[in-house]
Amino acid sequence: MKKSKQNCDLKSCLFCRLCLPEWTPLIESSKQNIQVAKGEVIFKEGELMTGIYFVYTGIVKVHQKWGDEKELIIRFAKKGDIFGHRGLGKDIIYPISATALENCTVCFLPLDFFLSSLKVNHDFMYQLMMFFAEELKISERKMRNLAHMSVKGRLVNGILTLHEKFGVSNEGYINILLSRQDLASYIGATYETVFRVITELCKTRMIEVSGKQISIIDMDGLKDLAIEV
Repeated sequence: MKKSKQNCDLKSCLFCRLCLPEWTPLIESSKQNIQVAKGEVIFKEGELMTGIYFVYTGIVKVHQKWGDEKELIIRFAKKGDIFGHRGLGKDIIYPISATALENCTVCFLPLDFFLSSLKVNHDFMYQLMMFFAEELKISERKMRNLAHMSVKGRLVNGILTLHEKFGVSNEGYINILLSRQDLASYIGATYETVFRVITELCKTRMIEVSGKQISIIDMDGLKDLAIEV
C-alpha cells in the first residue's frame, strides 16, 4: 500500500456527510488516503487495530478464517462504506481481514481521532449505531442460512444480495467481478458445489454467466427459488 495521489472529496462516505461542518478541517488534516492494489491485504485478522477505513474507490472484501485453510467472506465494502469497525470494543484487535478485490483508494482515520469524532458528532454516532444493528441482523441471518439452507438456496440469496448492493452494468451484469472461489467463500460452500449449482441455474435460464460476470435472467423465478429452498 502507498499514499494515494487522489485525495477524497470529503463528502462521499457516511462519516464526512454526517459530521459537523466545523469538523471537516480536522478530518482533512487527520485522514490518510491510501492506494491499494488488487489482491493486496489492507489488514489481517489478529492484528492490533490502528484505525477505521472507508472505501473511496473500488471494492474491498472483509473476510475471516474458516477452518484451517478456508475463508468466509463476511461482506463486501464499496464506495462510501466503512470497514475495520469490527475491531472496536474491549480488545482492540481486528477479528477479520480486509483485502482489495480490485484496485482501490481507501481513506484511513486513526483510532483516537475516530473515537473523538464519535463523542462530538451525534448524527454520525446515531447512524453508525443503526448500521451496527442492521449488520448484526444480516450476520445472524447468514449464520442461520449456513446451518439450515441448502447451498443452492444460499447461492441464490447471495446473487440477489449482490444484485441489490451493487446494481448492474449497462450490459446487464452485476457490478462486481467475483471468482468462483470468492463466491463460494461468500456463501460458505465449496468451489465444486458452487460451480455445479451455477451450471444448473444457467441451464434453467435463471442466470447467465460470462467469465466472472453474472446476469440475472429470471428475477421473479430466482426470488421464488430463494423462498422454496
